[in-house]
Amino acid sequence: MAESRTDIVIRPATPADTPALWRLAALDDAPVPHAGIDVLIAEVDGQPVAAYADGRAIANTFRKTASLVELLRLRATQLAAAAEARATRPQRRRLQLRSNAPVAPQPLPQG
Repeated sequence: MAESRTDIVIRPATPADTPALWRLAALDDAPVPHAGIDVLIAEVDGQPVAAYADGRAIANTFRKTASLVELLRLRATQLAAAAEARATRPQRRRLQLRSNAPVAPQPLPQG
């Protein structure tokens, strides 16, 4: 018995995806998001079937895409959280310790 396999890819859109975004927007009767780093695309077996940008999704209405849209939302949330963490993380300086650094003498106890 042969196994059935579906490849799903979630990736950022590139300018080369503009025609695919136009097709998806036309199928969904929705505005076209501009291809860029903030637009995510869901591909099934190499074909774009859904996209997500600015809290809105567009999808091929002739395919079952609800679960793919949820994956796109989840990935967008993950990317936004990672970007926020990078922006708020303080820059840490590395301390370089020298093995031959002088050590201050400790006073001897008196008494």
